[in-house]
Amino acid sequence: MQLIRCTAKLLREIGAKPKDLLSETPPFQFLGPWHANLIYIDRRKTILFVNDRTLLNFVVPDVPRSQIQELPDLFRSALSCVLSDEAIPENVKPRILAEYKDIGIAKSANRSVLGSSNDLAYHYKRAILEAGGVHSPRVPLIIKKMNRMPLQAIEFKFPIDELGEMYGFAA
Repeated sequence: MQLIRCTAKLLREIGAKPKDLLSETPPFQFLGPWHANLIYIDRRKTILFVNDRTLLNFVVPDVPRSQIQELPDLFRSALSCVLSDEAIPENVKPRILAEYKDIGIAKSANRSVLGSSNDLAYHYKRAILEAGGVHSPRVPLIIKKMNRMPLQAIEFKFPIDELGEMYGFAA
């Protein structure tokens, strides 16, 4: 089992009760947990996902509450699309997705990842609004651009390069 660690705002939106949340960290997995944050872009609910280890990130814009409440399914579907858009090698993509077959929800726990998430939220909002809004066909390109932005928390490396190093491919 793997975790998606959610901000308090997202947990409220999901309607998660304290008894529903996992408090223990699952055994080591390769890519590991993600953090998720509910942000608003042009008054539309948008979920920002950031991986704890690589800071690989993506947004799912204009998400209705019914989909937010099914966060693990939304995450798996969006992650699969992002991996395809990033041209992740065909032998690597199933290994990554297999790690997220079972997903639990927990409270956010890493202030460094939350800081990076807040920085990314600012950049996503600006870029998506400049591209014409949450329904712009340029959103996948914006996601690619954000994963090629150097981030301080990973020593100014690119998140996509960090993923490539973990799985042994060049991004």
